[in-house]
Amino acid sequence: MAFKRPALTAEQLALSEARKAKKAKQNGPLAPTTASLVNEVKGRIAERKWIQIKRPDEALNDHRVKVFTWNLLAQCLVRRELFPNSNCLKATQREHMLYREILMQDADILCLQALDRLEKLVPVIESANYAHRYAAGPNKKHGCLIAFKQDYYEEVGSKLILYDEQKVRDQEGINSCGGTFRTRNIGHIVALKHKQRNEGVVVATTHLFWHPKYVYEKARQAAILKREVVQFKHSIGHDDWPCIISGDFNFTPDDPVYSLVIGDPILPAQEERLLPSYVIHSTIDPSIAAVTNKTSNDENEEAEAADPDKVITNARPAQLTDGLLSLSELQAMFTQSGPSLKSAYDNGLRGYLDSPGTTKPTRTFGDRVNVPSSRRGGYELEWSSYTFYWKLTLDYIFILDAPGGHSTITGLLSGHRTEDLDPGLPQLGVCGSDHVSLSAEIVFAHS
Repeated sequence: MAFKRPALTAEQLALSEARKAKKAKQNGPLAPTTASLVNEVKGRIAERKWIQIKRPDEALNDHRVKVFTWNLLAQCLVRRELFPNSNCLKATQREHMLYREILMQDADILCLQALDRLEKLVPVIESANYAHRYAAGPNKKHGCLIAFKQDYYEEVGSKLILYDEQKVRDQEGINSCGGTFRTRNIGHIVALKHKQRNEGVVVATTHLFWHPKYVYEKARQAAILKREVVQFKHSIGHDDWPCIISGDFNFTPDDPVYSLVIGDPILPAQEERLLPSYVIHSTIDPSIAAVTNKTSNDENEEAEAADPDKVITNARPAQLTDGLLSLSELQAMFTQSGPSLKSAYDNGLRGYLDSPGTTKPTRTFGDRVNVPSSRRGGYELEWSSYTFYWKLTLDYIFILDAPGGHSTITGLLSGHRTEDLDPGLPQLGVCGSDHVSLSAEIVFAHS
């Protein structure tokens, strides 16, 4: 006997039609007001497919949100020596590709990192009916921005996290911050209440410390971010709201920090990568004699990232009084702030590709790095940053479900083909940043 689906209510039919109209807009012409600000010719980018994980008309009564995250490569960080193969390093060459990519997914929420030239970008997103909140670290020329569709959401709270000033322990005679490098990186949190539902979501974005060898510092910052997000939603009286935490985390899926975030056990090889980063940089202890005359400004910090095998310099071994957290203390800090985060891409693609009869719509991290099936990370995108000097997966959309609730990934933006990314981003007609944007459609439901 054939299964007959129950008839939809009038409200469900209206929601379904609205979502179909929204899907039809994606990748289509921009709205007239926006089109006047975005040059279609200069804004041409490589096509990327939308992967429909679940049928779009399922769970119509649940809270559905589409989020987009992207590191824009701030113009103040662009250097020819960092991107020798790029053919579009000028702001006028990149900006319309950036605008086009941000707008074409028609996401409900935007999380942008490494963002400058706000006077150019803000009018573009405002023309698409986004409100926004921007934040930056002390004396930083670039920062993070969270934007949201004003038809659906209103802001009910926000918080700026200065990682350098956050305490991780409270013991007399020991440094309470437990940091290794004064990085000036931030976490940016905004609470959004849905205008048509008695529901909301806490959204956080971040750009963690870039240095590949400072593994401990990134673990510390990630642990602080999760802790502060959970404490923030409690402080505004919305423990029942889920959280979306996205951005440029500057660690790969096989990194110990990724395992700490999603709750996988730390492997011996990962611990070996963590231990050498228990150092104190001269930005924390000025008595350390500097090897070079470089100052810690945005330009030379990012320029040093051109070498993925960069060694730690201008630092000394950490001492007990420096207050660094041991591995077990790091694990406890992640655990004490609640359940582990889950990745939209790793969870969404894992379930989709494990289903019988599905074909692989995009290449993943596990296609180029051996990740055991028992561990997470293999289903992240193959690349999220691709340049002459570094080709890595560094960007994620993480989810923290509300207590008693659960989330389902219903759609994901596919990655780029490697042949489209060669010889390295940014590239005209492909992508205006050195990072690849991510987007996910998430349905939050109550159990």
